[in-house]
Amino acid sequence: MKTEADNVVTADVDERQQGLPESDAGRDTAMQVLTDTRRGRSQWAEVWRRLRRNWMAMFGLAIIIVIFFTAIFAEVIAPYDYRTQNLRRIADPPSREHLLGTDDLGRDILSRIIYGARVSLQVGFVAVSISLILGGTLGALAGYYGGRLDNVVMRFMDVLLAIPSILLAIAIVSAFGGGLVNVMVAVGIATIPVYARIVKASVISIKEQEYIEAARAIGATDLRIILKHILPNSMAPIIVQGTLGVAIAILSAAGLSFIGLGIEPPTPEWGAMLSSGRHLIRRAPHVATFPGVAIMITIFALNLLGDGLRDALDPRLKQ
Repeated sequence: MKTEADNVVTADVDERQQGLPESDAGRDTAMQVLTDTRRGRSQWAEVWRRLRRNWMAMFGLAIIIVIFFTAIFAEVIAPYDYRTQNLRRIADPPSREHLLGTDDLGRDILSRIIYGARVSLQVGFVAVSISLILGGTLGALAGYYGGRLDNVVMRFMDVLLAIPSILLAIAIVSAFGGGLVNVMVAVGIATIPVYARIVKASVISIKEQEYIEAARAIGATDLRIILKHILPNSMAPIIVQGTLGVAIAILSAAGLSFIGLGIEPPTPEWGAMLSSGRHLIRRAPHVATFPGVAIMITIFALNLLGDGLRDALDPRLKQ
């Protein structure tokens, strides 16, 4: 895979092959780019070393990996199909046959939680992807070009930020209906301003660097500069926010499902399972408790990992 230095040096070689004049300053700039890129590689290795030393972050990462593979292999791991009902076992407490008991329709809660991990992770990652793509694009354009475009984009982001994200998601779902796709889109749109601001701040701090000036000098287009040079070097804050954003998206989707505006039954989404068990909280508390515990563990693990990544990427924040 080519790095920023490779791109700049390659373009410099092409320029010489075309008979264009070459200056000592250009060679010095290319060498500086190569040095900065090598330093960047060593910095990422150092980030991984710091992350491994943070046992809480590694604990969170281990939990996320377990949940991730559980979601992938749900058909193999789950003891029952999540739709299978047993009307003779309605709201049964945990037993050998049903380790976490059954819900109000006699369905195995453990199986539904395992399948629900797939739904919740899908919501989290897709919603963050939507936010990152749209918000990142707007933030990158605003930060790179500035001026009137910056004012228009960021004032629009300020308007969205003035509305609590969960209320904005509720409004979108209420207008277009529930369901998995609409929930992912609603949660993703509600968090666009966060990523727009983060990317814009990173772009502003990077766009005046020497290797960006070198790319401009050899005729790189604005789109190429943004995609190949600026955004890859803005990944540190985006990675941290993305990790925490997945937790926020899962929690938001669970909240929408809990109030009846989210993912509809029989899809085994944790928030919907929690909602369906709330009327049994006194007679069969396990029906609502175990889905709630699944949400809590997932959010806790993602927060641990996000905090660990933040400390690893910028140790000064830990101090």
